[in-house]
Amino acid sequence: MRKFIVSIFSLVLFLSCSDGDLEIETIDFDSISVQFCSAPVPASTNLFFKINDSEALILELQSGVLNNGVAGETVTTESSVPNQSQVTYRIFSDEVDDGYFCDIIPPAEPTVIDEVEAEDGMVIVETTVDPNDSSVFIHTISLSGISFVTGSGERITNLTISEFGDVTTDAP
Repeated sequence: MRKFIVSIFSLVLFLSCSDGDLEIETIDFDSISVQFCSAPVPASTNLFFKINDSEALILELQSGVLNNGVAGETVTTESSVPNQSQVTYRIFSDEVDDGYFCDIIPPAEPTVIDEVEAEDGMVIVETTVDPNDSSVFIHTISLSGISFVTGSGERITNLTISEFGDVTTDAP
């Protein structure tokens, strides 16, 4: 009888644990290279993304955050999320590639299964002159204090996206 009660309790516990919602436990894109569709332009809004199989981390950087610095100096600019720049995390139904972001008409597949926009944080860009070519500026993009909250109000934990990546622009 005791085994029967334990079995019933275990079955009830097992069936009640899943509410069918997709749970996002970690976001880790530090080892993924940053991509973009067209060369970054300092005076424009820029779209950058990182793809990890069926996940993407998207950064829409406000105009003017990538600014060309002065030789010998490091220039740091900041942009608040979500007021000035947007950071979005997407999960797709299958592996996604840059065509999803870069094609004029995005492909119909894969589809977006879940999308979460950051509700808080900062984008920090440190700009230096390329030591090998003084006509090129290197912009190191970092994310700080980025906070994602799912539709059900749960905060995503173990957030590891501090190093977004490096992009370059040419001197005017």
